[in-house]
Amino acid sequence: MRSGKSDRDVGIGLTIVIWLVTAWLLYPLIVLETVDITNVKSYLYRSAFGITVMIIFFGKTIFDLFFPQARRGNRSLINTIMLSLYGIGLAGGILLMTARIVVLYLKSRKTGFIF
Repeated sequence: MRSGKSDRDVGIGLTIVIWLVTAWLLYPLIVLETVDITNVKSYLYRSAFGITVMIIFFGKTIFDLFFPQARRGNRSLINTIMLSLYGIGLAGGILLMTARIVVLYLKSRKTGFIF
């Protein structure tokens, strides 16, 4: 019984660490107005990797939501609602970060920013 709880704790800890790394990867997009344009290429790669991690998390969330039989026992209604809200929030974050990376790309073009 102790092994199941420790496995769950390790999984939660690993997820938190991955989210912290993802936040670090996406930080230049969050503070886009203060980003130095001379390092834009490294910011683009860094942010693209952060968005990729978010897409992986989104895929896992959708899989957990649509295929509950992979988990033992029934899923409670509150768990399903919270998982749905988490998926919606994650999708919104992916769209927002993707839009910000497009803005960063357009700012870096030699022809100038179109807006």
